[in-house]
Amino acid sequence: MRKFAFLLVTAIAATFQGCGPLANLPLSDLSLPTAQLPPLPSQPKLSQEEAGSGLKEALIKGVGSGTEKLQQTGGFSQNAQYKILLTPEIQSLESKIRGNSLLNAAIGKELDKAIAAMNQGAEMATAKAMPIFKNAVQQMSFRDALNILTGGNGAATQYLKSNTTTELTAAFQPEIKTALETVSIYQYWTPIVNTINRNKKVLGITQDVQPNLESYVTEKTLFALFAEIETQENLIRKDPVQRSSDLLKRVFDYADNKQNSSNP
Repeated sequence: MRKFAFLLVTAIAATFQGCGPLANLPLSDLSLPTAQLPPLPSQPKLSQEEAGSGLKEALIKGVGSGTEKLQQTGGFSQNAQYKILLTPEIQSLESKIRGNSLLNAAIGKELDKAIAAMNQGAEMATAKAMPIFKNAVQQMSFRDALNILTGGNGAATQYLKSNTTTELTAAFQPEIKTALETVSIYQYWTPIVNTINRNKKVLGITQDVQPNLESYVTEKTLFALFAEIETQENLIRKDPVQRSSDLLKRVFDYADNKQNSSNP
C-alpha cells in the first residue's frame, strides 16, 4: 500500500511539471484520500447476573484454596499468623503457671497439649466447613455484585463476612466441638481450668476462669478462613493468571477497566 501511494504521488507530480502554474504547487498541499476503517464493535455491558456469577466463582475458588491450605496437618499449628494460642484468660496467666514449679509440674504439659489439640481441632473442622461455606456463597444475592467487583481488594470477602458470619458460626461451632472431642482436648483442658481456679490466690485472680473453648476456637478458625479467602480474592484481582475461567477473566477485566477509568 505504501509503495502504491508513493507511485501515485510521483505520477501526480510528474503530471504537474508540464501544467504551467500547477507545476509550482507544493506536494504538501496535496490531500490524498485516507482509508476509513469501520468502528470497532463495543463490548457488551456486564450484566448483573454475570457479575454475580463471576463473584461467586471467585469466592468459591478462594474458599476452596483457603480451606485446602488450612485443613492440612500444621495448617494452623505451623502458621505463625493463624496458630491458636491459649484463651486470653489463661494466656494472661501462662507465664505465672510456667514460672511456678508446682503448677508447671501439674499442668505445664497439659497447656502444650491443649494448644496442640485446639489447632488440630481447627484443622479438622475447616475441612468439614467447606460445604457450609460454599452454600452460603451460592445463596448470595446478585444485588451488590457490581459494587463489590469494583470495590477493590477485599471487597467481596468483607461483604461475604458481614452477611454470613452469624450463620457460619452457628453451623461451624458444632463441627469445632466434635473436632475438639475427637482430639480429646477436654482430657487436658478440664484439669487446666480446675487447677487454675483452685489456685486463684497464687495466680493473683479473684474470679474463676470459665472460657468457652468452642466459641474461642470457632472465632479463631473463622478469622483464619476469611483471611485466606481475602488473600485468594486479592490474588485474582491482582494477577490475571489467577483468572482460570472465561467468566472470571471477563468479570475481573471489567472491574479493572472500571477502576482504571475512575483513577486516571
